[in-house]
Amino acid sequence: MDVPADRNNGQTVDSDVLALLGKKQVLKRRFGLLSIFGFAMCELITWETVLAIFSQGLDNGGPAGLVYGFLIAWLSTLSVYTVISELASMAPIAGGQYYWVYILAPTRYKKFSSYIIGWLTSLAWIATIATESVFAGTIIQGLIILDYPDTYVPKEYQGTLLTWLVIAVAILINTVIPGTLPKFEIFILVFHVAGFITIMALLWTYSTHQTASFVFTTSLNEGNWPTQGLSYCVGFLGNVATFVGADATVHMAEEISNAAINIPRAICGSMIINGILGFAMMLTVLFCIGDLTTVVGTATGFPFIQIFYDSVGSIAGATVMTAVVLALTWSCAIGITTTASRMTWSFARDRGTPFSHYLMKVDKRTKVPIIAVGAVTLFAALLTLIYIGSPTAFNDVISLTITGFYGSYFLPSAFLLYHRIKGHVASKTLHIPAATQDLPEPSHDGADGHIGDEKMKPSEDPNTSTTIPDVAIEVAQIQLAWGPFRIPGILGIINNLYACLYMIFVIFWSVWPPATPVSASTMNYSVLVTGGVIIFSVIWYWIRGRKEYQGPLIDDEVRNVIRLGSVVA
Repeated sequence: MDVPADRNNGQTVDSDVLALLGKKQVLKRRFGLLSIFGFAMCELITWETVLAIFSQGLDNGGPAGLVYGFLIAWLSTLSVYTVISELASMAPIAGGQYYWVYILAPTRYKKFSSYIIGWLTSLAWIATIATESVFAGTIIQGLIILDYPDTYVPKEYQGTLLTWLVIAVAILINTVIPGTLPKFEIFILVFHVAGFITIMALLWTYSTHQTASFVFTTSLNEGNWPTQGLSYCVGFLGNVATFVGADATVHMAEEISNAAINIPRAICGSMIINGILGFAMMLTVLFCIGDLTTVVGTATGFPFIQIFYDSVGSIAGATVMTAVVLALTWSCAIGITTTASRMTWSFARDRGTPFSHYLMKVDKRTKVPIIAVGAVTLFAALLTLIYIGSPTAFNDVISLTITGFYGSYFLPSAFLLYHRIKGHVASKTLHIPAATQDLPEPSHDGADGHIGDEKMKPSEDPNTSTTIPDVAIEVAQIQLAWGPFRIPGILGIINNLYACLYMIFVIFWSVWPPATPVSASTMNYSVLVTGGVIIFSVIWYWIRGRKEYQGPLIDDEVRNVIRLGSVVA
């Protein structure tokens, strides 16, 4: 069974750790290691994403650029998510990035930087709902085109309506039957692996194969860049997008048993296994790609659908193969909705959003923030309306999935690098007394949190004689101390440094257009979209946010427990 051996004791420990972070347990801890691993695997859906967006890297870089770019992106992103795992192990809380920034940033910048990162992360996840839902909706439309090529005339608004269908099902599962999610994720994990094996076998069996020279040495520069190197860098973003969103598990922290250990296991394990599956699928598609002109110009809108059809030579067979990818993409959209709602709910309970009093409410029966689910899906549905007017403009909006996420990863990672170089992070995790199980039940509208008024003084860890700086003011008595997962010593510093440099590289190239010469229709407006989100959050901060947002709040119910002091674990 997908539960800890001693469930009650495990949940008590998790509640104690959460209380140390200033929060009372409100959501239900439904996920164990296996189910959250399945959740992490299916949020990445790497081999499926390779099929859906590999044309970006094919145009800029060609087969060789895709192969070597995938390996670089995989190993580099694993470095990034290792740092994210360290942060999640230190402070396993649904807020994730904005909470970590608050506890790590210099005192004078805590509130402002945390607020901006909270907005950036929330909107990035909302954009990701739109992205994955559009993928699923337009795959449905691609199947209709495949099955009825002579009678169906596709329209953008039809793709948007199908996208709304995907979103509606995600809302249904997340609000009406959320208790099925852990079992659902385990089933999808099995389906994810089984679908990979089946599609791989069919492609290798029925397709005409390209040569190894074509796959490993052929470069393309369809974007007409001055040098092949520039083309590689622009196309590299397709491989980067394949691994975006592995922090989905982080925002489920308050619904996972033994979160400080299981989150890093799920993130790193899913990155490794998904990377292997994705690379194998990348090689398979390139060896089985067939005629490039037919594939790139396919009427279905998705080159992989054309590859399926060209390989098996059957509309029925290609339809079934595509349906497997559709089901997994749809499942991913359901999980992303869960993650986005938890992130928004967490930020709302700390008064970081407008209408936070409503968004922070948790349903008494399901223990799910239903209003937050409705809010994130509503905004995602509105974003998909842009697709009707211009698919190109919509692609720029969803660029938040790269620039937004990597921007939200970079700041806490950079602060962590500074603290680990300075030796500010204690070697032992400090915990509060195991007394939170006796606290009164919280009111489920989430309105019990308020700001702490005691400032934490510097203290020393008796095992390391390391002075722990004053890193929290309004947050509960959380000190900079490693969780159960970390890369120790100089290796950790090197990995942290590389992750930060890689994130700067990705953010820089994420705003480049896909081809030259650049026109209004081919321009990459992602810098305007991401910049617009940041500018809006800064303006809102000065209008309302600085009055309402004081940083992560301390729930009244854990305040007295926090005052009991900390003990060494």
